[in-house]
Amino acid sequence: MSRELSEQEVVRRNSLNQLRELGIDPYPAARFPVSATAQAIKENFEGHEDDYKQVSLAGRLMSRRIMGKASFAELMDHSGRIQLYFNRDEICPDEDKTNYNTVFKKLTDIGDFIGVEGYVFKTKVGEISVFVQKFQILSKSLRPLPVVKTDEDGKVHDGVTDPEFRYRQRYVDLAINPDVRKVFAQRTRIINSMRDFFNAEGYLEVDTPVLQPIPGGAAARPFVTHHNTLDVPFYLRIANELYLKRLIVGGFDGVYEFSRNFRNEGMDRTHNPEFTVMEIYVAYQDYDWMMNFTEAMLEKVVMDLHGTTEIPLGDKTISFQRPFKRVTMYDAILEHTGIDISEMDEAQLRQTCKDLNIEVDESMGKGKLVDEIFGEKCEANYVQPTFITDYPIEMSPLCKKHRSKPGLVERFELMINGKELANAYSELNDPIDQRERFEEQVELMERGDDEAMYIDQDFLRALEYGMPPTSGMGIGVDRLVMILTNQSSIQDVLFFPQMRPEK
Repeated sequence: MSRELSEQEVVRRNSLNQLRELGIDPYPAARFPVSATAQAIKENFEGHEDDYKQVSLAGRLMSRRIMGKASFAELMDHSGRIQLYFNRDEICPDEDKTNYNTVFKKLTDIGDFIGVEGYVFKTKVGEISVFVQKFQILSKSLRPLPVVKTDEDGKVHDGVTDPEFRYRQRYVDLAINPDVRKVFAQRTRIINSMRDFFNAEGYLEVDTPVLQPIPGGAAARPFVTHHNTLDVPFYLRIANELYLKRLIVGGFDGVYEFSRNFRNEGMDRTHNPEFTVMEIYVAYQDYDWMMNFTEAMLEKVVMDLHGTTEIPLGDKTISFQRPFKRVTMYDAILEHTGIDISEMDEAQLRQTCKDLNIEVDESMGKGKLVDEIFGEKCEANYVQPTFITDYPIEMSPLCKKHRSKPGLVERFELMINGKELANAYSELNDPIDQRERFEEQVELMERGDDEAMYIDQDFLRALEYGMPPTSGMGIGVDRLVMILTNQSSIQDVLFFPQMRPEK
């Protein structure tokens, strides 16, 4: 069923038809050669006037003030906005003025993409502008953009704030909110800075499968699909850990991947079913080395982005200057609950959860019970970057046993602003121990834990060929971008966050 058009949409479609009647293609196929951007002109014009005697720009028409034979308009390209000056007699010196009057004054609309050619000058009030000598409609906009007010610096003061509209129609959000475009430009800079750091160390960026026969590498509920030709179920990747460690078995000393992962779980301000993770594995290293490596990487990324290690996050200031604080998990729980759980068995942990008013169920084993205590009573207290170390073995089926602390593993999680940002291990490379850990996960699955890990027989076979001592680390890219761009919701750092279907 076709929807009813608004009055403005009807007007724009009429303008579209009139352009075609005049022989003007509102969606021309020809390329438009762009020689300058709004930002470059504004930053470099003064003192270099001779370089801007002939320029061509393209972008959206964002405002227009028609005053007789002269008009002012504002063009927005990817870099920012710049004023345009139109003079009818300059554009049409020897020809019928009807074309200008009809096309520019009556048939162009706010939101249309146009291309202009002319020269740069400064108006009487000192505003750097483009004197338009030729213009062309490049793409007709059939829907009106939301009306917003923008100051001289391009700052939007009454932009659209409705998240339902912004996230569902991100293309409009980006078109009218320059600060939103800035966040996503910073996201790319963050990822590039991380890549530069890894590449400088000589590590290899790789790709691993998104469709997997067994969902492995994390405790999470997977999305399930079906391969028609093979007539078998496949799972969307919940983690890429087991494939990256296969590459260490194969002889690479350092591999990393920025991977799109999928988990069939809840959505909130820090969780989206589809998200980006960077995982890196380095042979002949352990989790102590990886803590130092992670600190150095994050300090470098923050400096690249902001030029300082002190950044705002809401009403707080986060310091990424090394070294970060380090606290064992049991010490963290003791500090924030007053309870020493280091010697407790599963029944005692379950009772402790009840005493602390933490909701648990019978499917939860010792590892999940400890995780619930830490998550409920400790996590929020770690605002500044803090490594939580030395986890119970039941929480970490892919992690190497601690070299000096029985019952624990060599693992850390990096906490910032009360949330986990990174997770790392000294990787378990004993295939016999790994098989036993997988079998324990199967027992948890049989108890009803739908996040327990499957047994990956091929991964076990790979370990049996021998994997060197290795340290691995995964970092939530979306959460890192949230922190470094001062955003409170993961939806604000994903171009297209998951939404309920439109009615």
